[in-house]
Amino acid sequence: MADGKPHHIGTLSPEMALLGLLYRKPKHGYDLHRKVITDLGEVWHLSQSQAYSILKRLEARGDISEQGCQRFLKWLETPSGGSTRAIRMEFTTRLYFMKMYFPRKILHAFDQQRVEAKTHIQRLEKTLEELPDDQVYNRMSVEMRLKQLNLVLEWLDDSQKYFEKK
Repeated sequence: MADGKPHHIGTLSPEMALLGLLYRKPKHGYDLHRKVITDLGEVWHLSQSQAYSILKRLEARGDISEQGCQRFLKWLETPSGGSTRAIRMEFTTRLYFMKMYFPRKILHAFDQQRVEAKTHIQRLEKTLEELPDDQVYNRMSVEMRLKQLNLVLEWLDDSQKYFEKK
């Protein structure tokens, strides 16, 4: 949190997807697993045994309670950072739950994620400027990340249309 804003350092685990499905009412593990597979199966590859394992961990931490609801709500409000994988998985999952619980916050979430991606692009551009020309592999890596994040910005613009009023 160098700039003072909260940043979610995600585990890229479907943990928050399960917490989100438990947000308003308890459900059985089997039903939670089926819902993730049906609605977010291309986002999260979750076996039934993984779902039960995550639920046990959540229960052991006391997250199947008000504490878990608070963690979920905080996560829901926090942008996914600048990792394209985190954006693909976590941001998409956030949108799913925002549509379910807080549809008026969706467009703001897109704006937040754009700002986050642009911030990371600026950092990477600065890194690239400072890299010596002979550091070919580091330059290649940074250039790839820059291209990915620029595509993410385009994807955010394209995807927002699914949530705008017609």
